Order: sequence, then C-alpha cells, then structure tokens
Amino acid sequence: MMAIVSKVYCLPTEAALAVRRRPHAVSGGGFVVTDCSSTRVVFRVDGCGVLGTSGELVVKDGDGDALLLIRRKAGGIVQAMSIHKKWKGYTYDYEGAQKLVFSIKEPHSSSSLSCFSRSSSSSAIKISLEPRKTNGPDGIFHIKGHFPHRDCSIVDSGGNTIAQIQKEMGELMASKDVYRVIVKAGIDQAFVCGVIAVLDHIYGESTAC
Repeated sequence: MMAIVSKVYCLPTEAALAVRRRPHAVSGGGFVVTDCSSTRVVFRVDGCGVLGTSGELVVKDGDGDALLLIRRKAGGIVQAMSIHKKWKGYTYDYEGAQKLVFSIKEPHSSSSLSCFSRSSSSSAIKISLEPRKTNGPDGIFHIKGHFPHRDCSIVDSGGNTIAQIQKEMGELMASKDVYRVIVKAGIDQAFVCGVIAVLDHIYGESTAC
C-alpha cells in the first residue's frame, strides 16, 4: 500500500477512473473524476477558473471536502535561474494545518515535455514524495509519454507503472474532454488525481486560466 494523501484511497484491486473536463464558460473549468464501476463521483478538481488564483489547484473528494492544495512555487532569484518550475502538494490535517506530501518539477521549455527520458532530468517531469526518506523506496516518479495525447503513465524509479492515462473507448473516444485513468492496486488515487491536475495545468487545459 502506498498511502500519500490517505489509505482510504488505496484500494486492494486495480481501479478504472473516468476524468471529465468541465467547461470554463459554465463552471470555471477543472474536472470531475468518477469510478467507472459505479459511476460515483470520487474526486473534483478546481483550478484558477474557480479559485481565481493562477498556479493554485484544489483536489476535493466526492462530497466537496478539500483533500489536496497544490501550488506552483513562487518565483525568486533561485527559481528564475533554475531550469525547472516546481509545484508543491499539501494535505490538510484535522485542524486544517497543511502538510507537504509531494512536489513536482517541470522543465521551463514546453518542447521538453513531449517525451520521457531517464538520461536527462531536464526533459522529464519528476515527482518526489515529501519529506524525503533516507531508507526504503526513494519516492521518485516520472511521467512517461505525452499527456495531451492521453497516452502516458506515472512510473516509479524502477520503471513500474503505478497509473496509466489513456483515451476513453466508445462513442467519446475522439474527445479530449473525457479520458480514463487506470490506477494499480494499493496506489493512492487522490495522489494520482493531484498529479493529473498538475499535468492538466502544465499543458494549459481545464485547470488553467
């Protein structure tokens, strides 16, 4: 089991989730995630079209309670000199305090985002669990493939796929507004949803303004 947000979202079996983008004009953008086996809404994601703040995302559960706050790191001299832009994901405890649980690095150049490369850290989107651990699994993941094509995976440092994003089959297969996410058994679905929210924003889709 890999609980990052909560063990509640780590199921013992593989899960298929459907992601449906919300139109900016009607509901401010973002997207809704449903369980394909029950059609139950399990997550909702709001971006700046709802929140009114650029570079900020909120992942909520099916009832609308906030699970994750994800922010793009504020600029500065160090950030400006870096080849990466950085996102940070925070959970909330029972008192409402925020706890950093993961960070995501993206290259400045959008041309670097189209493929996965182990040999160059500047050409891959890197995900790190926080705080960093000195023993056990290193908590490092990468994005393999191309998100806008709905053909990419989240893979760990050993090359194992923990979640896969793919085109929806059937009558909606030609639409980018609906796609499927396969989450492996024991993987935190809320964490995966947070990563997808950042990918959506990076590529200027439903969570971006």
